[in-house]
Amino acid sequence: MLAFLFATIAFSIDAMLPALPEIATALTPDNVNRAQLILTSFVAGMGIGTLFAGPISDAIGRKRAITLGFIIYAAAAIAAIFANSLEFLLICRFVQGLGAAGPRIVGLALVRDLYEGREMARITSFVMMIFIIVPALAPAMGQGIIWFAGWHGVFGAFLVFALVGGLWLNLRQAETLPPSRRRPLKVATLASAAREVLSNRQVMLATVIMTLGFGQMFGLLSSAQQLFGEAYGRGDQFPAWFAAMALISGLGTVLNAVYVVKVGMRRMAKWAYVMQTIVSSVMLILFAGGLLPPGLEFPFFFIWAVSVFSMAGVTFGNLNALALQQMGHIAGMAASIVAAISTILATLIAAPIGLLYNGTALPIMTATLICSGLAWLLMTRLDD
Repeated sequence: MLAFLFATIAFSIDAMLPALPEIATALTPDNVNRAQLILTSFVAGMGIGTLFAGPISDAIGRKRAITLGFIIYAAAAIAAIFANSLEFLLICRFVQGLGAAGPRIVGLALVRDLYEGREMARITSFVMMIFIIVPALAPAMGQGIIWFAGWHGVFGAFLVFALVGGLWLNLRQAETLPPSRRRPLKVATLASAAREVLSNRQVMLATVIMTLGFGQMFGLLSSAQQLFGEAYGRGDQFPAWFAAMALISGLGTVLNAVYVVKVGMRRMAKWAYVMQTIVSSVMLILFAGGLLPPGLEFPFFFIWAVSVFSMAGVTFGNLNALALQQMGHIAGMAASIVAAISTILATLIAAPIGLLYNGTALPIMTATLICSGLAWLLMTRLDD
């Protein structure tokens, strides 16, 4: 159930990828790169929504907060079905992101209510392992919906996801935050909790590292359709290649779930960033220097893209567990602040990367090398 709640977010992003060319043709033919804002506007809304979702869940309970998020998400999806301009569609996507913050953030707080430390990292890894299946299938599902009902129909699928997720939660999940542990929505209480989170060195370091990780991953997602279609001539096969990439990357979450209890959260995440820095350095040299025969460029790009997604599977669960390790008494507020900062700043990293697309993978490879290298350096200062 938790995997499905988290998967709603992935589906909301990845199912849109096959629709971007049609949306660009229909709503912004003079500047097709603007269609990428369909993704970043959703992420931006989700980033702002996370500021409120956690504190609201601390006050009214996890189930009610998630349900409220699904209601907002579903209402925006319905409005988007009738969108006939890019501006209105971006507004709908922004509001949809606001609602999606509910299942994303409160679901994480729900896990923290029940688990902590390495055990929380292990649980979130298993959730991520199931969750990765949805991004693998989402582009193919989105493509099928587009063939049948056009790009507007994808928003109908989002509505179905919201209904299933909301019903599943309310029918099967017991409330994990009893009234005795709830914190009222008072300015003084919220300010005190926020100060505690923002002044904690461990939380802030983990948040900055997650920002760098999200930024490079969102940057790749923003350019994925164009890279597969325009740069490597595999637009028609994009859903299948994307599915293969996501499924192979799922091995990262399996490895993390198996070894994190023995090895530790910090060490697992640190070495993931070390490996990504090395891989991106090698790939950038090969591609920038034109050292690869034309027939090998796509296989090497695909291997590199798999490495980026695999890194996410190893790092994000561990970093969330590290950030929330000392924040169990204010899990909702802590999850909100961590996710809000990391998501909003990651959007500011990803949006320029997407707009810098020049028909090659060089911009996103360069950005990934920089982000992973900085994350590696910061990991050396993080406690386990």
